[in-house]
Amino acid sequence: MKKLLLLLLFGSLLFAEFRNIEVTPGFFDQKIKVVDIRTPGEWKQTGIIKGAYTIMFFDERGGYDSAKFVAQLNQVVRKDEPFALICRTGNRTSMIAPMLSSEFGYNVINLQGGMVKLIKEGYVPAPYSK
Repeated sequence: MKKLLLLLLFGSLLFAEFRNIEVTPGFFDQKIKVVDIRTPGEWKQTGIIKGAYTIMFFDERGGYDSAKFVAQLNQVVRKDEPFALICRTGNRTSMIAPMLSSEFGYNVINLQGGMVKLIKEGYVPAPYSK
């Protein structure tokens, strides 16, 4: 049984991938799922990418629950499905994306520059309303 579990874990990691991409408004023409890991206050302040999934990773004090985040993430993406992570400037996603790839086997794209860069380049976010 242990060998089977190790084989399954190793096999899922073979398909895991992590990439850094400078975010641009044109990136979203790809119709790829986007997960916004900022806080609700940040979503309200600047808005979100239209169609993005809002799943907070770090709370307002910097605390986090990776198991809770992964459980929520599993509801919107498959491990073999490429998806993008965005935060305010790309600092938080640059820490989280490699972990999601190496430890959990996700196919992750880190959107460097985050919402700040995107807005500076003319992107108009959708209002966040929850």
